[in-house]
Amino acid sequence: MILVADDDKTIRLSLKLILERNEYEVALAEGPKEAIQIVRNTPAVELVLMDMNYSRATDGEEGMTLLRQVKVFRPDVPCILMTAWGTIDLAVQGMRAGAFDFITKPWDNGVLLERIETAIKINSNSHVAQAIQTSPIVGTSLSGILATVARVAPTNAPVLITGESGTGKELIAEAIHRQSQRSNGPFVKVNLGGISTSLFESEMFGHKKGSFTDAKADRIGRFEMASGGTIFLDEIGELSLASQVKLLRVLQDQTYEVLGDSQTRRTDVRVVCATNADLRAMVEEKTFREDLFYRINIINLHLPPLRDRREDIPLLVNHFLRMACEANRLPLVTVSTEAIGYLQTLPFLGNIRELKNLVERALLMKNPEAGQLGVEDFSVNTRQLEDTSFTDAKRSLSSMERSAIAACIAKHNGNLSLVAKELGISRGALYRKIEKHGL
Repeated sequence: MILVADDDKTIRLSLKLILERNEYEVALAEGPKEAIQIVRNTPAVELVLMDMNYSRATDGEEGMTLLRQVKVFRPDVPCILMTAWGTIDLAVQGMRAGAFDFITKPWDNGVLLERIETAIKINSNSHVAQAIQTSPIVGTSLSGILATVARVAPTNAPVLITGESGTGKELIAEAIHRQSQRSNGPFVKVNLGGISTSLFESEMFGHKKGSFTDAKADRIGRFEMASGGTIFLDEIGELSLASQVKLLRVLQDQTYEVLGDSQTRRTDVRVVCATNADLRAMVEEKTFREDLFYRINIINLHLPPLRDRREDIPLLVNHFLRMACEANRLPLVTVSTEAIGYLQTLPFLGNIRELKNLVERALLMKNPEAGQLGVEDFSVNTRQLEDTSFTDAKRSLSSMERSAIAACIAKHNGNLSLVAKELGISRGALYRKIEKHGL
């Protein structure tokens, strides 16, 4: 049953008609008092669709109070707020207070029904266990995340995946798509960090030939390419404020315009975003829009770094080793217990990606006659990585020293006495450095 709470009789009856046509049972409430009585006394209520104002006041306090009361008596019941664009700030406050989503008035029937279906499905636990068992994502510590993936995948709810680089955010996005009702549609990946503000509209929405100087042919945008499937927006924290506004409109109304074409088009995509940035901090710093944050953050999945899930390292090592052996047509080898113990002590700042590279490198560099990888196979490669980093650092310092000396020589027109004095070294030391750097 869906409870509709609104003081406008026309809106209540309109929503009742729409919902009943789509086979939902509906209860109506004119005000907060009647609504909370229904919530308390009717266990069948599975969603509340509620207005923010019930009198002449427009501050939304009545709606916020009702929302808090619903969450006290029925914390499991999702609430969708109905608001006008002029009160979007109220909707954002509602999302902070626990609302599932918000719909703007006047609403689009298709969008409304989709959001309702999403909210109800997410509360259902069907197929969760089966989805976890069949997931290709390795690691016992991720069972909670995989359960959430299985629960939200069949819906159209936007998902925000957070975590450090290399933790597997793209794999989670692919799992969501694979377990969704859109699995037969395209999965389009977009690295927003690589798209400039000036090209954002063209890349995401497409353009018509001649719409700007370099538009020599029509271009299909990423949203159109993803139609009927999922669009994965990686590094969304890199998006400029100007581009954030354009993205928000698509997520809110599911409409956009191709550059050079005045016709409004409707998009049919599931949006999954990812970032290694702290978006909440960026909202506080006013570098990320709060309304966009709450729109993409309906469901949040945070992936822990590998150093916080060391118990998964043995499973991951065996998984990567098996894949690498198959890819390189090599006989399957094992890893010693001591080597696993050694790997579990490493910091893995590059997370799973770094572990995968280390396993593949150890396999390819091992003694061909050895059937098992030991500590030495991994420690040698670890030292090589450290030596490479140290070499890069030394090379960088050497380059800085050369540049500083060259600039000082130019400043003093080749007077090496003045150069040595400014640099604080002897003329002999200066001559050696000049020879060393080929100046």
